[in-house]
Amino acid sequence: MELALKLDQMTVDEKLRALERIWEDLCRNEADVPAPQWHCDVLEARDARVKQRGERFTNWEDAKRQIRKSTS
Repeated sequence: MELALKLDQMTVDEKLRALERIWEDLCRNEADVPAPQWHCDVLEARDARVKQRGERFTNWEDAKRQIRKSTS
C-alpha cells in the first residue's frame, strides 16, 4: 500500500497529530515493533542517569503541549 501525504501542505500541528495517531496505533501491538539493541542501551543509560542524578521526566501530555506551543 502506498500512502501519499502532502507533507509540504501540512502544518506542523497536523504533522504532529499524524505522528501521534501512528504511534498510538503501533503501541496497540508493541510486540510487533522490533527494538534494536542500541535502543535498549540508550534507555538503560538514561535510567541510570535518572537514578544517579535524580533527573526527572516530563509527562508526555505536558511535553506535547510544550511542543505544540513552541511551534505555533
